Amino acid sequence: MADTDFLIVGGGIAGLRAAIALAPAGRVAVLTKADPNESNTGYAQGGIAAAVGADDSPALHAADTIRAGDGLCDEEAVRVLVEEGPKYVRELLDWGARFERDANGQPSLGREAAHSVRRVLHAGDATGREIGRTLWERVKGLPSVDTINHALVTQLLVEDGRAAGVAFFDPSGARQEFRADATLLATGGAGQVFRETTNPGVATGDGISLAYHAGARLADLEFVQFHPTALKLAGAPRFLISEALRGEGARLVNDRGDPFMMRYHAGGDLAPRDVVARSIVREEQQTGGPVFLTLAHLDADFVRRRFPTIAEMCGRVGLDLARDPIPVGPAAHYIMGGVDTDPWARTSLPGLFAAGEVACTGVHGANRLASNSLLEGLVFGARAGMAMQQAPQAAALKADRKKGTGLIFPDAAKTPTAQETGRIPRENEAEKYTRPLSSDGVRDLMWRSAGLFRTRDGLHEAVSRLDAAARVTPQPAPEDALAWQRFHLLTVGRLIARAALRREESRGGHFREDFPERDDRHWKIHVVDQKDDS
Repeated sequence: MADTDFLIVGGGIAGLRAAIALAPAGRVAVLTKADPNESNTGYAQGGIAAAVGADDSPALHAADTIRAGDGLCDEEAVRVLVEEGPKYVRELLDWGARFERDANGQPSLGREAAHSVRRVLHAGDATGREIGRTLWERVKGLPSVDTINHALVTQLLVEDGRAAGVAFFDPSGARQEFRADATLLATGGAGQVFRETTNPGVATGDGISLAYHAGARLADLEFVQFHPTALKLAGAPRFLISEALRGEGARLVNDRGDPFMMRYHAGGDLAPRDVVARSIVREEQQTGGPVFLTLAHLDADFVRRRFPTIAEMCGRVGLDLARDPIPVGPAAHYIMGGVDTDPWARTSLPGLFAAGEVACTGVHGANRLASNSLLEGLVFGARAGMAMQQAPQAAALKADRKKGTGLIFPDAAKTPTAQETGRIPRENEAEKYTRPLSSDGVRDLMWRSAGLFRTRDGLHEAVSRLDAAARVTPQPAPEDALAWQRFHLLTVGRLIARAALRREESRGGHFREDFPERDDRHWKIHVVDQKDDS
């Protein structure tokens, strides 16, 4: 057993920025699940949004964020994001982040969907990798910060009602424990819960599962963002084709070469992500053919210079990004929900903090604005580091806290139950499913039944099968690392499916074909989940 003052689970932007903030206050341990480059941060292509341009302001950035969030943004969290964001982005510049510059030496700003002005700083098409490099270089020079890579965290340790540390497998496969005064979950997203995803293999939602089984409250898990443009080529990986390409003029076309997005939304190719993703699928259904992204009308040298990473990735599968039509389709990309936190990253479990994609600050509402994810990790990672220094005195997030002006935030006791609504399958409805689900089985089920288009019947089946699998999948033995990974994946899939079945409306990343309209009267709320061991 080892001890430290502060423990961080995850080595992406949120975890690293928290470590930098914590370093002067005590010993810091950072546990990463794999190699440091394998976080979602390293896979972020487009950029980081911040109101640093002459024609921009935090108020304008906030308005765009709230509009994209489809009525569910926590306005306090949004204010923190947009007002503090420029400071932390300039800090990255001071630390040597190599963002693109214009002729005057100022950061070159790109534009992505649902942004009203250019405000996206980028390092080619590998911005996340560059930010990760900058932060890791900073962390390496801090003698109080220790890092353990290839550490698989399996459990949060809870003692006397407080988070006390974690249990994990070290690189040799031995089970270890770390205890700390304050623990931060910065574990990233959950794209691997779905069969088709842009996320790296480590993004299996472990932090959400860890928090849930420790008794922390979760929120908004039904809101999953499906990126509209992942490569869709038989035999090739589903790598991300950044929205920044459309920001620079790329067009979506059908198999006849016709642009089609204006038929679905006035924003055309730069409509909100959820709209574009569903429009691509509908166009495929209507025409019977694939959808492509084309940049052939743009200057080829500019395309290859602006997007070198994507051009190289396309080249590996025999496609010329600048000349060839690139077959694309939606894939799971980002989860707006997660571990419920306040703007200081505090969760409902004392001693436990969460920041980055694993957290639900409410800043994204029902649909994340493009390039706000890296900014969220940066801002709330720094704030988590400040708050963790007062962890013994800090109050946990309260159950009756409202998220956003005028929004209802029911606590666990008020969340609709199966008996009250009939929406969640009863226990005996799952009896016909008696076999455990493999990890691939969970992913396939989630893609088919809880993916881009959802229905009561499909979600009902998913919940029944996942509930049944959970009953025949006991908590793993402490020494079984693979079983822990399956356990966490099943937990997160089940929570997402149950949340999606509860919400009988369509909003942002959650689309119900049987309830296709947004329903503010009944559903302008944040529904929470919390484990009840009783």
